[in-house]
Order: sequence, then structure tokens, then C-alpha cells
Amino acid sequence: MTNRENRRPALLVLEDGRSFRGRAWGAEGEVCGEMVFNTSMSGYQEVLTDPSYAGQLVCMTYPLIGNYGVNRADEESARPWVEGFVVREASPVASNWRSEESLDAYLRRWGVPAIERIDTRALVRHIRDKGAMRACLSTVDLEEASLLGKARGSAPMENRELASAVTTAAAYEVAAEGEERFHVVCYDFGVKRNSLTELAALGCRVTVVPASTPAAEVLALGPDGVYLSNGPGDPASMTGVVEEIRRLVGGGVPTFGICFGHQLLGRAFGGTTYKLRFGHRGGNQPVKDLSTGRVEITSHNHGFAVRRESLPPEVEVTHVNLNDGCVEGLRHKSLPVISVQYHPEAAPGPHDAEHHFRRFVELMERRRVAG
Repeated sequence: MTNRENRRPALLVLEDGRSFRGRAWGAEGEVCGEMVFNTSMSGYQEVLTDPSYAGQLVCMTYPLIGNYGVNRADEESARPWVEGFVVREASPVASNWRSEESLDAYLRRWGVPAIERIDTRALVRHIRDKGAMRACLSTVDLEEASLLGKARGSAPMENRELASAVTTAAAYEVAAEGEERFHVVCYDFGVKRNSLTELAALGCRVTVVPASTPAAEVLALGPDGVYLSNGPGDPASMTGVVEEIRRLVGGGVPTFGICFGHQLLGRAFGGTTYKLRFGHRGGNQPVKDLSTGRVEITSHNHGFAVRRESLPPEVEVTHVNLNDGCVEGLRHKSLPVISVQYHPEAAPGPHDAEHHFRRFVELMERRRVAG
């Protein structure tokens, strides 16, 4: 990036009128979406390529982003899904032996507009006070009133269905590593590659199917278990999918849901969901396991949560967030169904919650032994 290019102006305007002027980097353009923040100190490429960020502008709270570049191995999907990217300082240097491309070049290649040199602390404090809200980021229209109108005219996240935009177009398989022990069907609501890698490492052959796949088609595959992935949007918009999940779990198939999949399970059991004020996004969320008292530091990316008091007696809350007390894990008392709100597949980390994949495998083992 030349010094001249680095002086390109950019403007970010929130729907309540708060605005931030800075320097453009990444691609030229204009985007609208929900303005959120992520507190991770590393892993910006995993954030960019996480399909759960579809429809959102992401601000990184760590002040220097891009210093280790990007590489194909760290991608969680085939492309970035964020609408736009906001940082305090974009590193002009990518210094790491694994780097294949600078972050700036990567964003340009994929058409993702970005802004730097704004007060990201002020932006994050504003979102924490006022809540996540719609915003517009532009490198081509620098009029505040114009961007304000565009932000207010953009789609809100409430009741927004986005899984159909990020799911696979056709089913595909991921082979088990070593001996195949189980066959798992994964509903792709925006699955991250590392989830499939974790399952494969435990001897699971995974068939990934589109989000709209009927339960009857999944059951016809004879799976040992069903995995409900993470994904973007409001779980309340997924009424048809919730009905299919209800049919699956009612048949006794061991089921494991994470993040969006966890929320859909909560709704399938008759619970409700609600929008968090500014969400949980980052790699430092403390979660308590209520059965052991153990606290895990976990990776999160969600703006909705299951309402605890709406759950029926047969569904047990297993984990809670120590920051705000929201539901972080569920277990059905009679059916082989578990879920967690956070990301046990977390890449680049932390890995405290990785053991939940083994819990899922244990459910499938017990069902096999029981016949």
C-alpha cells in the first residue's frame, strides 16, 4: 500500500447518528450491516471467514491488526463473510513465516471495505452503552447525512434469516482421520471448517448437508449422530428448520448443537430466544460448568441467546456465562441431546472447551452399546 493510498478517506456512521472519520484500506466501496465488536487479540482471519459474521461490520478491539498477514490454512470457510472491517491501526507489514498475503491485499481481493485510524475504544464503549446497531461504512460517499439514511434503511438483524445465504449448495463429505468410528450428519448453518476437523480427528466421517435439508433425508442416511453448526441471523426466523430439528431429536438420534445450533435446539424444545444488547464476540468469555464448578475461558460469536425461564423441565441448563448469567449450555434429561452456546472448535483458541466434541462422541458410543 502506498502512502498516497493510505490517505484515502473513509466514513463510518451508526444509525443513532454517531460518526467516525478515518482512513480507508482494503477494498473501495460501501456496505451496511450490524456494527459489532470482537475482543480477540489474534485470529482476525478466522473472524473474517466465520460465516456467523454475515450481515455484520466487525470492529476489533485489539489496536494493531494485520501484523502476521493471512494464509489459506487459517480460513474457516472459502471466503470472508464480514460486510466491513474496522480497526485502530492496520499494519502495513505482514511479518510471519506462515503469511501468504497481506491483510490489505486479502480484503481488496475479496471486495471487503475497511476503515482504520478511528477511536475504536470510543466506538466499542458506544456500542456497549447503546447496544449493537446498524451502520454504514463507505469510502465513496463521505456525507454523514447520506450514510445515516443508508444505515437506517438497512435490514435489522432481528428476525433476519441468513443461514440460506451461507450454507453449502450441495451435500459433501469429510473423511474420518484414521479408522472410521461414526457417521455424523452436519447441518450447515454456517459451519466453520475447524468443527469438521475436530469431528474427523475423533474418527467421524461427516456428511455436511444444506440448512434446508428435511429430517427424513437425514434419517435416511442412518447417521450415528447429528451436528447442528454455528451460523448467522436470528434463530426466531428459522421456524421450518426448528420443526425438522424437533423431528430429529424426537427419534433419539444423538445430537450436538453449538452457537446457532444451540439456539435452534432451545427453540425446538419449546424455548424462546432473545437478542443480547451487544452480544458476546471474542476469545475471553468465562463460562461455568454447573455440574463440576469448573470455569472455561471460551470463544464466542453470538448476538442471540436462549431464554432460561422459557425452557421446559426436561431440559437442563448445564453452563452459564459468568459475565451476564446467560445460558451457555443445555442437556435434555432423557434424550441424547447436548449443546453449548460457545465455540469448542475455537481456532486460534482458547481450547478449554474442546472436550465437548468428546462428549458428543460418548453419546454416540452409549447409543451404539444400547443397541
